[in-house]
Amino acid sequence: MKICVFCSANQQIDYDFFDLTRKFGRWAARQGHTIVYGGVNCGLMECLAKAVKEAGGQTIGIVPTMVEKTGRTSDYVDVEIPVDNLSDRKQLMMDQSDVFVALPGGLGTLDEVFTVAASATIGYHQKPVILYNMKGFWDSLVTMLDDLHAKGVTRKDWRTYIKVASTFEDLQAALAAEAGDRQL
Repeated sequence: MKICVFCSANQQIDYDFFDLTRKFGRWAARQGHTIVYGGVNCGLMECLAKAVKEAGGQTIGIVPTMVEKTGRTSDYVDVEIPVDNLSDRKQLMMDQSDVFVALPGGLGTLDEVFTVAASATIGYHQKPVILYNMKGFWDSLVTMLDDLHAKGVTRKDWRTYIKVASTFEDLQAALAAEAGDRQL
C-alpha cells in the first residue's frame, strides 16, 4: 500500500515520538509499503523518511515550492513531486495514497487530517485516517470529536472516517485490515 503520513516537522518535541516513528517507518518498509509524506528534512518527517530508507523502503515526497526554495527538502525522498501550494499538496496526497496515518503534529497535521476526513464524509473517497495516539498525543482531539458528535453536529460517528490506534500493535492491525480490504 501507499501509506500517507502526516506529522510534525519540528525537532523540539518528545523524544519518544522519534523512537516510535522510527519503529513505524522500519516496519512499513519491511512490509513493502511506500510512504507518501511532505518531504521536509526535519522533525518526525525526516525521522520517518530516514527509517524507511534504512529499512530498504521507498518514499514519495510531495513538496511545496516554498519548502524547496528554503532548501528544506529531505535527502531521503525517492520520488519528489513538487506542488505550488498546500491545497495541491493535500489533493495529491489523497490521490496518491491508500490510507493515512497521523503521527504527532501541529496545525498542518490537523489541517491534513480534517481535509482527508471531510472529503470522505461527502464521498470523494473511502480511505481512513488513523490517528497514531502515541503516549496519548491525540487524546484531547478524540475528546473534542466525541463532544462534537454528542452535540449532534456530525452526521455520522466520526470514527467512521477517523480511526484511533493507541499502540503500535493497534496501528499494525488497522493497517493490516485496510490492506485486506484493498485486496477484496
